Amino acid sequence: MIEGLIIGILEQGLIYGIMAMGVYITYTILDFPDLSVDGTFPLGIAVCFVMVNHGLSPWLALLAAFAAGSAAGMFTGLFNVKLKIRNLLCGILTMTALYSINYGIVGKASDFLSMDTTTIFSQTAFLFGNGHMAMYSKLAVILVIALAAKFALDWYMRTKSGFLLRSVGDNEGLVVTLAQNPGTIKIIGLAIANGLVSLAGAVYCQYGRAFNVGSGTGTVVMGLAAVIIGTTVFKKIKFLRITTGVLLGMIVYKACISIALAAGLPAQNTNLMITVLFILTLVINEFVLKKRKAGVKKDA
Repeated sequence: MIEGLIIGILEQGLIYGIMAMGVYITYTILDFPDLSVDGTFPLGIAVCFVMVNHGLSPWLALLAAFAAGSAAGMFTGLFNVKLKIRNLLCGILTMTALYSINYGIVGKASDFLSMDTTTIFSQTAFLFGNGHMAMYSKLAVILVIALAAKFALDWYMRTKSGFLLRSVGDNEGLVVTLAQNPGTIKIIGLAIANGLVSLAGAVYCQYGRAFNVGSGTGTVVMGLAAVIIGTTVFKKIKFLRITTGVLLGMIVYKACISIALAAGLPAQNTNLMITVLFILTLVINEFVLKKRKAGVKKDA
């Protein structure tokens, strides 16, 4: 039972960890409170659900979900950069529009995938046989996808475009002096971030084999909590990249929720616990920041 609980925590932690890396781009790098995440996560589920339900490649469905999420993130950026709408309102507008769009994509289809529907997990299950190792098959596939997304993001951040993206949130003036348009870089960042969020939704779709338009509710809160945990708790470990810390942060976050549920917390109180965890994360983060500033002043 404990082994199954740990595997479940790791599986869901890595899936939502992909989403958290997208939130890391918007929250930490761009300093952009992007609430469209709550809509792009179920967008990835909807796109993937329809594609695999029609017999298309489940791997192609992951790429299509990433593309759909990137398009949604691009619109959020366009609202802000071209229409001059405030960033918080841009995310709300995109999230609201996606609620109807996600329903429209799925249409009147069943909310569940039939058991004979091909998924990335059913295609790779034979690699683990029918023994004890079979229970690790889903975890292995999710781990490969999460690491692929992490290394791709790490690589991108080392490119010129990635450098400009990191500069936009801290110093737009630097981007301008390099003869680049900060607005365009911001749109690219939002597109990549929401693409990762939708990719996570597509993996979750094939993991849970279901579509629920409300599955994105609270996604941005989870992502922010994971980012704060990752950048606060694991930042001191020098050999770990921030993206690794974010993945681990989401695993820690999911572990807290799963352990509470296993201990007897009523399921209807999950959102309350998520709120409490998030508040505690913020309080601890502020405490750590104040302690660091006090240490810097003392050294000076």
